[in-house]
Amino acid sequence: MASGFLLALFLSLLFSSAMSQSSPQLSEAQQCRFQRLSASQPSRQIQSEGGVTELWEESQEQFQCAGVAAMRNTLQPNSLSLPNYHPTPRLVYIERGQGFISVTFPGCAETYHSQQTQKTRESEWQRQDLHQKVHRIRRGDIVAIPAGAAHWCYNDGNEELVAVSVNDLNHQSNQLDQKFRAFYLAGGVPKRGQQEQERQTFQNIFREFDSELMAEAFNIPSEIVRKMQSEENRRGLIVNVRERMGFIRPDEEQEQEQWGGQSDNGIEESYCSMKIRTNIENRRDTDIYSRQAGKVNVVDRHKLPLLKYMDMSAERGRLYQNALLSPHWSMHGHTIVYVTGGDANVQVVNNNGQTMMNDNVNKGNMFVVPQYYTVTFKAGNNGFQWVAFKTTGWPMRNPLAGYTSVIRGMPLQVLTNAYQISPNQAQQIKMNRGGESLVLSSGGRSD
Repeated sequence: MASGFLLALFLSLLFSSAMSQSSPQLSEAQQCRFQRLSASQPSRQIQSEGGVTELWEESQEQFQCAGVAAMRNTLQPNSLSLPNYHPTPRLVYIERGQGFISVTFPGCAETYHSQQTQKTRESEWQRQDLHQKVHRIRRGDIVAIPAGAAHWCYNDGNEELVAVSVNDLNHQSNQLDQKFRAFYLAGGVPKRGQQEQERQTFQNIFREFDSELMAEAFNIPSEIVRKMQSEENRRGLIVNVRERMGFIRPDEEQEQEQWGGQSDNGIEESYCSMKIRTNIENRRDTDIYSRQAGKVNVVDRHKLPLLKYMDMSAERGRLYQNALLSPHWSMHGHTIVYVTGGDANVQVVNNNGQTMMNDNVNKGNMFVVPQYYTVTFKAGNNGFQWVAFKTTGWPMRNPLAGYTSVIRGMPLQVLTNAYQISPNQAQQIKMNRGGESLVLSSGGRSD
């Protein structure tokens, strides 16, 4: 009964966020009043025992405009990113490596089994454990983490696990302010060697509770609570694991879930088993492909239904040597671009006809393209690869050149009068790209 109430409450919060038609009034600092956009690298680091957390400066005008916070977590082999939650939805891209992740939803049953082997001098024994679903993650995965849902990540591979994530601070679920927050259930930033901002933002929530009160809440000895609260633990946000952890995943146990009789309606079964990840580099799911120019994959609320409640989406793009991304604008949200390979010239123009960005970008750079601003990429000799995080679950764009462009949809007479050109020249503007759409080849032009 209690679990059903928690689940219903959690779902109602998600639905109200997704269905709300009003957005919070932007403050003066968030009204996209800046003179220039530029690509940037992370400006701050939090060093932990098992890895490093890098943060982009959220006070930058472009991130303030988009209302987002971005970070990159690097987990060493056999290390654990400690359980935490945040008041805003997060979209994660796995740039390198593999591991496990779990997102714990309130009210959902613990229907998965794992065994923990413990050894003593006298004997060896196994303990059965019940928990919520654990997901295998690999390079190219997009992982959706709703606001308020606790999650952890474990690197069981032999190489670093690198995860780039963006939080939407403007989402309706966040009724605090535009500052990024993470509430940790263990660990926390050490008091020494870190900036005050990190010490205030990433701390163990158990630490300041009365230990006797927590002991009563969990019905455990106070000694255990003091270990949960320990300030002497300076391992940080990512910790080394003493012994390798293993989990029985659904594909290994052939979905041996124990739903029988545990749900009295379809909500729990559908929501608690909802996918949180999909691979954005899956060739079968390519949305736009050109043998000469490149390809684009999109993960939206249709491919990952959880994104409907988070109102976010992602895009993976690849341009071949010297190819172009058609000039276009996004209709339903801001775009945060993270460069994963190659290089490109990026140009962005605002409504005043001003060039907001005309820079070359390289691997590891991140930049924002505000909603309705017009942008184009031209790949360098090594091509160009990127991942884009979007603050909408329904990404739509209007290209200016190509088969599906807004220009192609206009009558010749409109173009001839608008640009004072001949009908033949207007026809060239409309048709010279043939069947190419969005990703455009680098073929020579006739002057």
